[in-house]
Amino acid sequence: MSPQKPAIWFEGTTTTHGEFALAVRRAATVLHDLGVQRGDRVAWLGANHPVGLELLYACGQLGAVWVPVNARLTPPEAQYVLQHSGASVVVHGREHVGTAEVLRPQLPGVTHWLSAEPAPDVDHRDVQAGHAADRGSPAADADDHHQEGSLPWWELTAAADAVLRDEAVTHDDVCLVMYTSGTTGKPKGAVLTHGNMTWACLNQVLSLEGGPDERTLGLAPLFHVGGLNGTVNPTLLRGGCVVLVRGFDPAGTLQVISEQRVTSFFAVPTMMDALARQPGFATLDLSALRTVAAAGAPLPLPLLHTWLDRGITVQQAYGMTETAPAGTMLDSADAVAKVGSAGKSQFFVDVRVVRPDGTECAPGEIGEVVLSGPNVMQGYWDAPEATAAVLVDGWYHSGDAGSVDDEGYLTIRDRYKDMIISGGENVYPAEVESTMLELPEVQEVAVIGVPDAHWGEVGLAVVVPTPGTVPDPEALRAALRERLAGFKVPKHVRFVTELPKTATGKVRKPDLRAELAP
Repeated sequence: MSPQKPAIWFEGTTTTHGEFALAVRRAATVLHDLGVQRGDRVAWLGANHPVGLELLYACGQLGAVWVPVNARLTPPEAQYVLQHSGASVVVHGREHVGTAEVLRPQLPGVTHWLSAEPAPDVDHRDVQAGHAADRGSPAADADDHHQEGSLPWWELTAAADAVLRDEAVTHDDVCLVMYTSGTTGKPKGAVLTHGNMTWACLNQVLSLEGGPDERTLGLAPLFHVGGLNGTVNPTLLRGGCVVLVRGFDPAGTLQVISEQRVTSFFAVPTMMDALARQPGFATLDLSALRTVAAAGAPLPLPLLHTWLDRGITVQQAYGMTETAPAGTMLDSADAVAKVGSAGKSQFFVDVRVVRPDGTECAPGEIGEVVLSGPNVMQGYWDAPEATAAVLVDGWYHSGDAGSVDDEGYLTIRDRYKDMIISGGENVYPAEVESTMLELPEVQEVAVIGVPDAHWGEVGLAVVVPTPGTVPDPEALRAALRERLAGFKVPKHVRFVTELPKTATGKVRKPDLRAELAP
């Protein structure tokens, strides 16, 4: 790897691989001087920012554990994650100054709070220049300012020595604890080891197109395993450049993709749809963009064609936090012929579809998707019962219903918990949603089950209509009856202006059930 090659572009500033390596060493020095030792948890609470990545790698040099916190959590939700993980140091972005102020008195176990950057109206270069010359020990300064609020991370790192601290770690040592999105109850912390992270990255390198000149867009949140390991970590591993954006602004992001000559990125379908709906999508120069890795939800055929028509390959994938996120990948050559499929197992992971008794399902038969490999998590943090429920005989039980075809391609039907049983028939909302998204008058949709006196349970489609169309529930149901068996057509249709979503773009169906189900 050439140290002079670009490693990170962020808001107009390019950091080379050599500079990034020094930044990581300085970050490790600051953490060390704050008392961080092997096994201690260091949390990052913020939007996408280079400091988040510096912390991840600095923790690796100290044998400490990185804990990325969902930046969209409310203070009570963030408090739960920080408390449950036992974080002793929290570094936060400028967007979370208020959250830090609220949580500081509630979390006595957090010994140090640090702010990653100055307020937007402060030139951090001037601040660094003014303090670097006479800065003493970061630990001493931390003690001086501990009661005054969050410490200035940018000052401490500017004064720190870039000495290499290389605590020996094995593949079995914990690298990070990443909390699930919490769409069903309290989030669980997936414990990912250094081995999990290494093998997951190798899976991505072998599955995705690209090389040392890759310029990937860091679009999805880094606190999401797809955002971190989808293309960001694999690109840094190969010596490429991460074009990091703080958050998802469709118009601004599309401009960055064009101007920074982005070659690839990872996104969930809702992000891809928002980008494709921008007025300049059809004409903007996207000639450098080769590949988009799509995961997190089914990719509707019209959306796939929108990107393919721009000459951009779309590789659909399936994975989860617990597998870091390697699972299956659909080769770009099969994107159209096998649309709706999540592809085949990635190189260093085994994927099966099994019956309740553990035997292999026949082609076309629906069963539970289970995965095994060196990328599968060690377990859930401080949750032995939850761990035992999903890790059985070396296999991670996903809770997803899926099937494989005669050629071994996996299709995810739905979460078992989301399946609707209507009149004894199994209805998979994901299939209904995918079909509804082919209708021009449907912009977004979520299907949930609601009680019914006759059928036991029926479907309720919650629809965000396409702007300029007239909402007509019966017309939608009539169009669906031409495409789906009658028992699959939702009995009820409700129109809303937006759907509740997690930070990664997944619809929060429990919220819909609580609000809309009778």
